[in-house]
Amino acid sequence: MTTVKHETEIQADGRVPTIRIVREFDAAPELVFRAHVDPELYAQWIGPYSVTTRITRWDAQTGGAWAFANDRDGEEIAAFHGSFHDVRPNERIVWTFTYDGEPDGVALETFAFEELEGGRTRLQVLSVVQDFETRDGMLASGMNTGLTEGYAKLDELLAKEA
Repeated sequence: MTTVKHETEIQADGRVPTIRIVREFDAAPELVFRAHVDPELYAQWIGPYSVTTRITRWDAQTGGAWAFANDRDGEEIAAFHGSFHDVRPNERIVWTFTYDGEPDGVALETFAFEELEGGRTRLQVLSVVQDFETRDGMLASGMNTGLTEGYAKLDELLAKEA
C-alpha cells in the first residue's frame, strides 16, 4: 500500500465551543484504534517531533484512567490526564482530556474510527469544552503543530505495523 500525505482538518464551530479534527490514514481501523489504546504505541506518535512522551498511567478500558507527560531535552514541559468514559474496540473512544497546567479546562473528546475503502480509516475527533475562551486557548496553544506532526508520526508507525 502506498502512503499518501493526508491533511489534518481542524475546525472550530462558531456557535458552540468545540473543535472537530478529521484525518485519514492508510491503515485499517483496527490498527489506528490500537495505536490510540496501546500505551507503547501511543507514546511513539503523540505530539510534535520535538518532544518525547512518557506514559505515567494507562488503563484503556471503559472506566479506566490515563496520564502522560511530554519531555523536551530531558525536562518535562507539559503533562495531561483524563479518564476513559467509553472504549469500543475499533469503533469509538470517549475520554476526558485535561492539561495539568489548566486543571479547570477539561475537554470531553470523542474519537470515531470509520472504515474506508481499501483498508483505510477516517478518524473524526470532536472536542467539547466549557467555553469559547478555553477553546480559543487550545487553538492558540500550538495544537495544530502537535496534531499535524503527531499524525505524521502515526502514519510512519502504521506503515511499519501494516
